[in-house]
Amino acid sequence: MSDLNAQFQQAQEDVVSLSERPDNASLLKLYAFYKQATDGDVSGDAPGMFDLVAKKKYEAWGKLAGTSKDDAMKGYIAEVERLMNED
Repeated sequence: MSDLNAQFQQAQEDVVSLSERPDNASLLKLYAFYKQATDGDVSGDAPGMFDLVAKKKYEAWGKLAGTSKDDAMKGYIAEVERLMNED
């Protein structure tokens, strides 16, 4: 396993051990970076206008279109580190 993959997996474990729940903007960033790193560019139909949470998540992921898997992993790791330093 590469060092980046190991750091990404560690960040996934670290994020669940945060003492406080991150704000919604941080959660959207984490979601988008995670989806881009694991699934690539956004796919599928956009959620309907009445499913606001799914729509926000879809839009956040869509903003990362074209971002490489490695860069998305690095973004996720950096966001988790930022959140951990706020504790």
